[in-house]
Amino acid sequence: MISRNPLRKVEDALNARKITQEVFQIISDRYHIVTEGVKRVEAASDVRYPSYYIEPSLVISISELESAQLGIFFARTMPIVTEDKRLEIVVQITAPLIAFGSIGTIHAILAHEFIHYLDLIRKIMKMGILSDEVYDTLFESSYADSERLLNPRAIFRPDPTLVNHISRRFADGFRDLRLEKKAIDEWMNKGLPILRIPINTNIVKLPVELMAMLEVDPILKEKIGKFENTKLRHKKFKNYVQYSS
Repeated sequence: MISRNPLRKVEDALNARKITQEVFQIISDRYHIVTEGVKRVEAASDVRYPSYYIEPSLVISISELESAQLGIFFARTMPIVTEDKRLEIVVQITAPLIAFGSIGTIHAILAHEFIHYLDLIRKIMKMGILSDEVYDTLFESSYADSERLLNPRAIFRPDPTLVNHISRRFADGFRDLRLEKKAIDEWMNKGLPILRIPINTNIVKLPVELMAMLEVDPILKEKIGKFENTKLRHKKFKNYVQYSS
């Protein structure tokens, strides 16, 4: 069960001395950027943001085929099964993102994960994912992520600045060299917590009986249908979908 306090795991990490008081204070002081970003996404989409929590670790992925490559996940959208046997979709936001990310980057990532959330619900409603594709390289995973999501401009039409944040930061998979360098220099190299995951485990595998447990509000279903069927007329955004995830 996800705690109602999104900072609970960060507080636990502090109490367990996995992070310092200084690091905890930075995360706490900048956490308002997350809450403001969530409100911004909700205002632009007219849809409530899913449950989320702050992971007090740097989440990295390693590909067996590309041993020299290191992938960083600053946030992930994941289905979980609650204690009362319900399926819930939650967003994991990493502490290094909050500590080192700019406001525009944090808001863009929050919006991007929100699109993942909507897309996962859309697929489950269509019973379209017994298991998602498996990708063995970081490049293939990034490429696939960028080509299959709902169009951000359809979702966030009232907030063109947010759409611009997404388009610039996810032009070809997520890239923010400043943030990535900070995460490595100021988090990884200082011995702060790291969560390692193989790249080919960052997939969705849901049996049919679990998909049936997802309770989707009828209004949300209607909203997703509208986002999916929105016709975008402005030519300058014609190719947006190819770099929108």
